[in-house]
Amino acid sequence: MDREKKSGLRTLLASVLMSAYGPVILGLGLRVGHSSTQIADFTRRTAELLALIAALAVYAVTNGRREMDEAQKRVWEKRGNLFTGIIMCVSGLSMLLLSLLASDGDKGNVIPALVIAALGLIANSIFWQRYTVLHRRQGNAILGVQARLYGAKSAVDLCVTVALAAVLAFPGTAVSYWLDRVGSVLVALYMIRCGIKTVREQKSGLA
Repeated sequence: MDREKKSGLRTLLASVLMSAYGPVILGLGLRVGHSSTQIADFTRRTAELLALIAALAVYAVTNGRREMDEAQKRVWEKRGNLFTGIIMCVSGLSMLLLSLLASDGDKGNVIPALVIAALGLIANSIFWQRYTVLHRRQGNAILGVQARLYGAKSAVDLCVTVALAAVLAFPGTAVSYWLDRVGSVLVALYMIRCGIKTVREQKSGLA
């Protein structure tokens, strides 16, 4: 495996490690906080972690086997990206359902979720730039989909941060209620849109 491919593998591994803490902390945070956006964000991050693990595995297999030809590599890459797209769609639909069924009561302590969202915004923006550069250099389909995913993650984290900050700053008000509800729905719809786009792009090459 050459230097560029090793760099891509390290970036994917770093993505998995950086993403692993989010679902754990948010899951614990759900014991004290009940914001719609917080629940949606927990669902999203858990699904994204699964997709990242799959992307890491496919990238390692397709770039670590010398006997695998380019046609086989493309099939494996498309399957990995198809799985990522499906995960994004399922995640988005789950979040949308949770948002619509969430209660209007006290949201509890949303500080853990707000901290995770703010840190995620910073980290995901860095990974977005990194994957974009690697995709330009290698033209690898896995890295290209990850660049798109991290661009979406950065936008969603910005939305989540604003919504949870409003819940914290204006607890129990109409402003915090609507920002929380709208924030969770926007997260869900954005994930569904990205998932559908990814699935459509990958299905054509698997026929």
